[in-house]
Amino acid sequence: MRFSHLHEISAICAEESTTIGRLMIQEQIQETDTTEEEIFRQMSDYYEVMKEAVHRGQTQDTVSRSGLTGGDGKRLAEYLRTGETCSGDASALAMAYALSVSEVNASMGRIVATPTAGSCGVIPGVFISAQERFGWDDEHMVYGLFAAGAIGYVIANNSFISGAEGGCQAEIGSAIGMAAGAMVELRGGTPEQAVHAVGLALKNTLGLICDPVAGLVEIPCIVRNGLGAVTALAAADMALAGVRSAIPSDEVIDVMLEVGSAMPSKHRETAKGGLAQTPTGKRLTESLTLNTLAKKDKS
Repeated sequence: MRFSHLHEISAICAEESTTIGRLMIQEQIQETDTTEEEIFRQMSDYYEVMKEAVHRGQTQDTVSRSGLTGGDGKRLAEYLRTGETCSGDASALAMAYALSVSEVNASMGRIVATPTAGSCGVIPGVFISAQERFGWDDEHMVYGLFAAGAIGYVIANNSFISGAEGGCQAEIGSAIGMAAGAMVELRGGTPEQAVHAVGLALKNTLGLICDPVAGLVEIPCIVRNGLGAVTALAAADMALAGVRSAIPSDEVIDVMLEVGSAMPSKHRETAKGGLAQTPTGKRLTESLTLNTLAKKDKS
Protein backbone atom coordinates (compact mmCIF):
# COMPACT_ATOMS: atom_id res chain seq x y z
CA MET A 1 0.00 0.00 0.00
CA ARG A 2 1.18 3.53 -0.69
CA PHE A 3 -0.25 4.63 2.63
CA SER A 4 0.07 3.53 6.24
CA HIS A 5 -1.54 6.56 7.90
CA LEU A 6 -4.70 8.57 7.38
CA HIS A 7 -2.89 11.80 6.57
CA GLU A 8 -1.16 9.99 3.71
CA ILE A 9 -4.54 8.88 2.35
CA SER A 10 -5.78 12.46 2.43
CA ALA A 11 -2.63 13.76 0.72
CA ILE A 12 -2.69 11.15 -2.06
CA CYS A 13 -6.38 11.75 -2.73
CA ALA A 14 -5.79 15.51 -2.95
CA GLU A 15 -2.81 15.06 -5.26
CA GLU A 16 -4.62 12.63 -7.56
CA SER A 17 -8.08 14.23 -7.30
CA THR A 18 -9.66 10.96 -6.25
CA THR A 19 -11.73 9.56 -3.40
CA ILE A 20 -10.65 7.25 -0.60
CA GLY A 21 -12.78 4.45 -2.01
CA ARG A 22 -11.30 4.69 -5.49
CA LEU A 23 -7.79 4.96 -4.06
CA MET A 24 -8.34 1.76 -2.07
CA ILE A 25 -9.52 -0.08 -5.18
CA GLN A 26 -6.37 0.91 -7.05
CA GLU A 27 -4.21 -0.18 -4.14
CA GLN A 28 -6.02 -3.52 -4.01
CA ILE A 29 -5.38 -4.04 -7.72
CA GLN A 30 -1.66 -3.49 -7.17
CA GLU A 31 -1.53 -5.64 -4.03
CA THR A 32 -3.49 -8.62 -5.33
CA ASP A 33 -2.85 -8.47 -9.07
CA THR A 34 -6.61 -8.82 -9.54
CA THR A 35 -8.82 -6.93 -11.95
CA GLU A 36 -10.89 -3.99 -10.82
CA GLU A 37 -14.04 -5.84 -11.88
CA GLU A 38 -13.26 -8.83 -9.68
CA ILE A 39 -12.32 -6.70 -6.68
CA PHE A 40 -15.50 -4.68 -7.03
CA ARG A 41 -17.60 -7.83 -7.45
CA GLN A 42 -16.21 -9.34 -4.25
CA MET A 43 -17.05 -6.23 -2.26
CA SER A 44 -20.50 -6.12 -3.85
CA ASP A 45 -21.06 -9.67 -2.62
CA TYR A 46 -20.13 -8.57 0.91
CA TYR A 47 -22.64 -5.75 0.71
CA GLU A 48 -25.35 -8.22 -0.30
CA VAL A 49 -24.57 -10.26 2.81
CA MET A 50 -24.94 -7.11 4.91
CA LYS A 51 -28.33 -6.36 3.38
CA GLU A 52 -29.46 -9.93 3.90
CA ALA A 53 -28.43 -9.74 7.56
CA VAL A 54 -30.44 -6.56 8.08
CA HIS A 55 -33.47 -8.16 6.42
CA ARG A 56 -33.15 -11.35 8.46
CA GLY A 57 -32.81 -9.40 11.68
CA GLN A 58 -35.90 -7.39 10.88
CA THR A 59 -38.10 -10.26 9.71
CA GLN A 60 -36.96 -13.49 11.37
CA ASP A 61 -36.33 -14.90 14.82
CA THR A 62 -32.92 -13.82 16.11
CA VAL A 63 -33.01 -15.26 19.62
CA SER A 64 -29.48 -16.39 20.40
CA ARG A 65 -28.64 -19.94 21.42
CA SER A 66 -28.02 -18.70 24.95
CA GLY A 67 -31.46 -17.10 25.03
CA LEU A 68 -29.96 -13.90 26.39
CA THR A 69 -30.65 -11.70 23.37
CA GLY A 70 -32.80 -11.34 20.28
CA GLY A 71 -35.60 -9.25 18.81
CA ASP A 72 -34.40 -5.82 19.88
CA GLY A 73 -33.77 -4.72 16.30
CA LYS A 74 -37.43 -5.43 15.51
CA ARG A 75 -38.56 -3.68 18.70
CA LEU A 76 -36.69 -0.55 17.79
CA ALA A 77 -38.06 -0.56 14.24
CA GLU A 78 -41.59 -0.90 15.62
CA TYR A 79 -40.93 1.96 18.02
CA LEU A 80 -39.66 4.05 15.11
CA ARG A 81 -43.02 3.65 13.39
CA THR A 82 -44.72 5.45 16.30
CA GLY A 83 -43.09 8.65 15.10
CA GLU A 84 -42.04 9.63 18.60
CA THR A 85 -38.30 8.89 18.67
CA CYS A 86 -35.99 10.91 20.89
CA SER A 87 -32.96 10.68 18.61
CA GLY A 88 -34.70 11.21 15.27
CA ASP A 89 -35.75 8.77 12.58
CA ALA A 90 -32.34 8.55 10.89
CA SER A 91 -30.56 7.61 14.10
CA ALA A 92 -33.29 5.22 15.22
CA LEU A 93 -33.27 3.37 11.89
CA ALA A 94 -29.48 3.05 11.91
CA MET A 95 -29.71 1.70 15.46
CA ALA A 96 -32.43 -0.78 14.54
CA TYR A 97 -30.45 -2.14 11.61
CA ALA A 98 -27.21 -2.32 13.58
CA LEU A 99 -28.92 -4.22 16.38
CA SER A 100 -30.50 -6.58 13.85
CA VAL A 101 -27.20 -7.50 12.22
CA SER A 102 -25.50 -8.02 15.58
CA GLU A 103 -28.41 -10.22 16.67
CA VAL A 104 -28.08 -12.27 13.49
CA ASN A 105 -24.45 -12.81 14.44
CA ALA A 106 -25.42 -13.92 17.96
CA SER A 107 -28.01 -16.34 16.55
CA MET A 108 -25.38 -17.97 14.31
CA GLY A 109 -26.47 -16.24 11.11
CA ARG A 110 -24.24 -15.00 8.30
CA ILE A 111 -22.64 -11.59 8.68
CA VAL A 112 -19.58 -9.70 7.43
CA ALA A 113 -16.97 -8.98 10.11
CA THR A 114 -16.49 -5.22 9.75
CA PRO A 115 -13.91 -5.18 11.17
CA THR A 116 -14.87 -8.00 13.59
CA ALA A 117 -17.91 -10.14 14.30
CA GLY A 118 -18.39 -8.29 17.58
CA SER A 119 -18.72 -4.98 15.72
CA CYS A 120 -20.50 -6.33 12.62
CA GLY A 121 -23.62 -4.19 12.99
CA VAL A 122 -22.23 -0.66 12.87
CA ILE A 123 -21.35 -0.31 9.19
CA PRO A 124 -24.46 -2.13 7.86
CA GLY A 125 -26.64 -0.09 10.21
CA VAL A 126 -25.18 3.17 8.96
CA PHE A 127 -24.89 2.21 5.30
CA ILE A 128 -28.21 0.51 4.66
CA SER A 129 -30.31 3.02 6.57
CA ALA A 130 -28.54 5.86 4.70
CA GLN A 131 -29.06 4.14 1.35
CA GLU A 132 -32.77 3.94 2.00
CA ARG A 133 -32.90 7.55 3.13
CA PHE A 134 -30.87 9.11 0.32
CA GLY A 135 -31.77 6.73 -2.51
CA TRP A 136 -28.19 5.77 -3.35
CA ASP A 137 -27.55 2.79 -5.61
CA ASP A 138 -25.50 -0.25 -4.58
CA GLU A 139 -22.49 0.84 -6.62
CA HIS A 140 -22.23 4.02 -4.58
CA MET A 141 -22.43 2.01 -1.36
CA VAL A 142 -19.71 -0.39 -2.47
CA TYR A 143 -17.32 2.52 -3.07
CA GLY A 144 -18.16 3.55 0.47
CA LEU A 145 -17.17 0.11 1.73
CA PHE A 146 -13.78 0.49 0.07
CA ALA A 147 -13.37 3.81 1.88
CA ALA A 148 -14.25 2.10 5.16
CA GLY A 149 -11.75 -0.63 4.33
CA ALA A 150 -8.94 1.87 3.81
CA ILE A 151 -9.65 3.42 7.20
CA GLY A 152 -9.79 0.01 8.85
CA TYR A 153 -6.50 -0.95 7.22
CA VAL A 154 -4.77 2.04 8.81
CA ILE A 155 -6.29 1.42 12.23
CA ALA A 156 -5.42 -2.30 12.17
CA ASN A 157 -1.81 -1.63 11.19
CA ASN A 158 -1.22 1.12 13.73
CA SER A 159 -3.38 0.05 16.66
CA PHE A 160 -5.95 -2.73 17.29
CA ILE A 161 -9.22 -4.03 15.90
CA SER A 162 -9.43 -6.93 18.35
CA GLY A 163 -11.16 -6.67 21.72
CA ALA A 164 -8.82 -9.29 23.13
CA GLU A 165 -5.89 -7.01 22.33
CA GLY A 166 -7.23 -3.52 22.93
CA GLY A 167 -10.69 -3.66 24.49
CA CYS A 168 -13.96 -2.73 22.86
CA GLN A 169 -12.48 0.58 21.74
CA ALA A 170 -10.64 -1.59 19.22
CA GLU A 171 -13.73 -3.37 17.88
CA ILE A 172 -16.64 -0.96 18.20
CA GLY A 173 -14.35 2.08 18.09
CA SER A 174 -12.76 0.99 14.83
CA ALA A 175 -16.14 0.19 13.28
CA ILE A 176 -17.48 3.61 14.27
CA GLY A 177 -14.44 5.35 12.79
CA MET A 178 -14.71 3.36 9.57
CA ALA A 179 -18.43 4.07 9.25
CA ALA A 180 -18.04 7.77 10.06
CA GLY A 181 -15.28 8.39 7.52
CA ALA A 182 -17.05 6.40 4.83
CA MET A 183 -20.32 8.21 5.47
CA VAL A 184 -18.60 11.54 4.89
CA GLU A 185 -17.37 10.27 1.54
CA LEU A 186 -20.80 8.88 0.64
CA ARG A 187 -22.29 12.31 1.32
CA GLY A 188 -19.77 14.00 -0.98
CA GLY A 189 -17.38 15.27 1.66
CA THR A 190 -13.66 15.61 1.03
CA PRO A 191 -11.07 13.00 2.01
CA GLU A 192 -9.76 15.49 4.57
CA GLN A 193 -13.21 15.75 6.14
CA ALA A 194 -13.51 11.97 6.16
CA VAL A 195 -10.21 11.69 8.02
CA HIS A 196 -11.39 14.24 10.60
CA ALA A 197 -14.56 12.20 11.08
CA VAL A 198 -12.43 9.19 12.01
CA GLY A 199 -10.60 11.16 14.69
CA LEU A 200 -13.82 12.63 16.06
CA ALA A 201 -15.36 9.17 16.27
CA LEU A 202 -12.39 7.40 17.83
CA LYS A 203 -11.90 10.06 20.51
CA ASN A 204 -15.39 9.26 21.77
CA THR A 205 -14.59 5.58 22.32
CA LEU A 206 -11.09 5.71 23.82
CA GLY A 207 -10.85 3.43 26.84
CA LEU A 208 -14.00 1.44 26.10
CA ILE A 209 -13.49 -1.96 27.72
CA CYS A 210 -14.46 -5.39 26.39
CA ASP A 211 -16.51 -7.11 29.10
CA PRO A 212 -18.82 -9.73 27.52
CA VAL A 213 -21.21 -11.41 29.93
CA ALA A 214 -20.50 -15.16 30.02
CA GLY A 215 -17.86 -14.56 27.37
CA LEU A 216 -20.51 -14.32 24.65
CA VAL A 217 -20.68 -11.66 21.94
CA GLU A 218 -24.10 -10.53 23.13
CA ILE A 219 -24.19 -8.39 26.29
CA PRO A 220 -23.21 -5.54 26.01
CA CYS A 221 -21.88 -6.04 22.48
CA ILE A 222 -25.19 -5.86 20.62
CA VAL A 223 -26.32 -2.61 22.25
CA ARG A 224 -22.91 -1.08 21.62
CA ASN A 225 -23.36 -1.79 17.91
CA GLY A 226 -26.64 0.13 17.91
CA LEU A 227 -25.25 3.11 19.78
CA GLY A 228 -22.08 2.95 17.70
CA ALA A 229 -24.08 3.51 14.53
CA VAL A 230 -25.51 6.71 15.99
CA THR A 231 -22.05 7.92 17.02
CA ALA A 232 -20.80 7.33 13.49
CA LEU A 233 -23.61 9.45 12.03
CA ALA A 234 -22.91 12.21 14.54
CA ALA A 235 -19.18 12.23 13.78
CA ALA A 236 -19.91 12.35 10.05
CA ASP A 237 -22.24 15.32 10.53
CA MET A 238 -19.63 17.16 12.58
CA ALA A 239 -16.97 16.64 9.92
CA LEU A 240 -19.30 17.64 7.07
CA ALA A 241 -20.16 20.80 9.00
CA GLY A 242 -16.47 21.69 9.15
CA VAL A 243 -15.68 20.48 12.67
CA ARG A 244 -12.09 19.27 12.80
CA SER A 245 -10.38 16.81 15.10
CA ALA A 246 -8.01 19.07 17.07
CA ILE A 247 -5.82 16.04 17.74
CA PRO A 248 -4.91 14.62 14.31
CA SER A 249 -6.65 11.35 13.61
CA ASP A 250 -3.39 9.44 13.27
CA GLU A 251 -2.40 10.60 16.75
CA VAL A 252 -5.79 9.48 18.08
CA ILE A 253 -5.08 6.02 16.65
CA ASP A 254 -1.69 6.06 18.42
CA VAL A 255 -3.45 6.88 21.70
CA MET A 256 -5.86 4.02 21.08
CA LEU A 257 -2.82 1.72 20.94
CA GLU A 258 -1.40 3.22 24.13
CA VAL A 259 -4.68 2.94 26.05
CA GLY A 260 -5.38 -0.58 24.84
CA SER A 261 -1.89 -1.76 25.74
CA ALA A 262 -2.32 -0.40 29.27
CA MET A 263 -5.77 -1.90 29.74
CA PRO A 264 -5.95 -4.68 32.34
CA SER A 265 -6.50 -8.16 30.94
CA LYS A 266 -9.79 -8.43 32.84
CA HIS A 267 -11.13 -5.68 30.57
CA ARG A 268 -10.01 -7.29 27.32
CA GLU A 269 -12.58 -9.92 26.36
CA THR A 270 -11.81 -12.27 29.25
CA ALA A 271 -15.20 -11.75 30.99
CA LYS A 272 -13.27 -11.29 34.24
CA GLY A 273 -14.22 -7.66 34.77
CA GLY A 274 -16.70 -4.92 33.97
CA LEU A 275 -20.32 -5.83 33.27
CA ALA A 276 -19.47 -9.53 33.15
CA GLN A 277 -18.62 -9.45 36.87
CA THR A 278 -21.65 -7.53 38.11
CA PRO A 279 -24.06 -9.52 40.32
CA THR A 280 -26.45 -9.90 37.38
CA GLY A 281 -23.64 -10.74 34.98
CA LYS A 282 -22.43 -13.51 37.29
CA ARG A 283 -25.98 -14.79 37.75
CA LEU A 284 -26.55 -14.98 34.00
CA THR A 285 -23.26 -16.80 33.54
CA GLU A 286 -24.10 -19.31 36.25
CA SER A 287 -27.56 -19.90 34.81
CA LEU A 288 -26.14 -20.57 31.35
CA THR A 289 -23.57 -22.96 32.80
CA LEU A 290 -26.25 -24.90 34.67
CA ASN A 291 -28.44 -25.09 31.57
CA THR A 292 -25.54 -26.36 29.52
CA LEU A 293 -24.74 -29.05 32.08
CA ALA A 294 -28.42 -30.10 32.25
CA LYS A 295 -28.53 -30.50 28.48
CA LYS A 296 -25.40 -32.65 28.57
CA ASP A 297 -26.89 -34.86 31.26
CA LYS A 298 -30.02 -35.41 29.17
CA SER A 299 -28.00 -36.39 26.15
